[in-house]
Amino acid sequence: MFATNAPTQPIHPEKIRSSIQALQPQLVALRRQLHQQPELGFKERLTAAAIAQKLTEWGIPHQTGIAATGIVAIIQGRKTSFRLKTLAIRADMDALPIQEANDVPYKSQHDGVMHACGHDGHVAIALTTAYYLSQHQNDFAGTVKIIFQPAEEGPGGAKPMIEAGVLTNPDVDAIVGLHLWNNLPLGTIGVRSGALMAAVERFSLKIQGKGGHGAMPHQTVDSIVVASQIVNALQTIVSRNVNPIDSAVVTVGEFHAGTARNVIADTASLAGTVRYFNPNLADFFHQRIEAIVAGICASQGATYQLDYLKFYPPLVNDPQMTELVRSVAIELVETPLGVVPECQTMGGEDMSFFLQQVPGCYFFVGSANPDLALAYPHHHPRFDFDETALSTGVEMFVRCVETYCN
Repeated sequence: MFATNAPTQPIHPEKIRSSIQALQPQLVALRRQLHQQPELGFKERLTAAAIAQKLTEWGIPHQTGIAATGIVAIIQGRKTSFRLKTLAIRADMDALPIQEANDVPYKSQHDGVMHACGHDGHVAIALTTAYYLSQHQNDFAGTVKIIFQPAEEGPGGAKPMIEAGVLTNPDVDAIVGLHLWNNLPLGTIGVRSGALMAAVERFSLKIQGKGGHGAMPHQTVDSIVVASQIVNALQTIVSRNVNPIDSAVVTVGEFHAGTARNVIADTASLAGTVRYFNPNLADFFHQRIEAIVAGICASQGATYQLDYLKFYPPLVNDPQMTELVRSVAIELVETPLGVVPECQTMGGEDMSFFLQQVPGCYFFVGSANPDLALAYPHHHPRFDFDETALSTGVEMFVRCVETYCN
């Protein structure tokens, strides 16, 4: 049932400054407000309005309507420095097409839509970080850009925001982002240099055979048999064509064919996903899948239509920025579990597009608490997280700003 059964160990309160601890009620209220009004990608109008309202209320300069619903806030530090730098903080804000099964006062009020991945928490953390920095501008130098990004779950909002110029004027020198992570228990920070999250690629395949009577297979080209051979053959790509040192996944998640038990289907449809960490494999899987499909179809007398989409590239953290985040995490997390370096996941994230443009680090904040039944996995209809992780996220962001910009 739970994503993790590891024991929780909240971060010691003394490690989170009192001025951030005092913002915990605000963090929870913001998160729960957003949780009740989840919206799908590029439709985050209520979410964007709530963010803009708070930024206006706090007097923080910001721009709205970037890549449809995206927002960028800018906070200028007043501390002197030899070189003024610009650090970006990114938070995604979309929800998922899932019917929430939790019975909580802040349950989703939008039928069939739910914040089942923690993006409501990400927005609350980033928004509260903006507020804190605006109240403590004498504590850091340079500029902080806070990017509220739509459509991470799909079809992807990072690339349109980059194309709209969010990394310019002023130019961003580095970027950080976080993900509340129920695969790690409360009291941990997941930090890893290099590939942290996988590339995401998708394919849809239609096999065209020749239908006929189930008792007369010699008169047909059985699309189900052809498709079944393809499913089996695709599993050999990782086991026989990819270096065993490189982790990769090819999953066929959909198989649709047939209308009656005594009819040989003339068409079969498959759909699946590909995941990998090594950027050098960017063109490999499409080519290999096409070759396998073409070969099997030719041998069986079938034809095919393959649609292949490269969705997100691998998320690769910059070594220097990762070391900065790790140094901050080590100062903050003094629990038996502590900083977790081996926290790779085959999940994907379009933060990867930002990291292709500027050096940065994306990290996980452990948020699972099995003792409170707050450890269901991401994208589960009962997903929820321990809200004490919210102030940890703000403290991490603020310390990253102070360390990097000063």
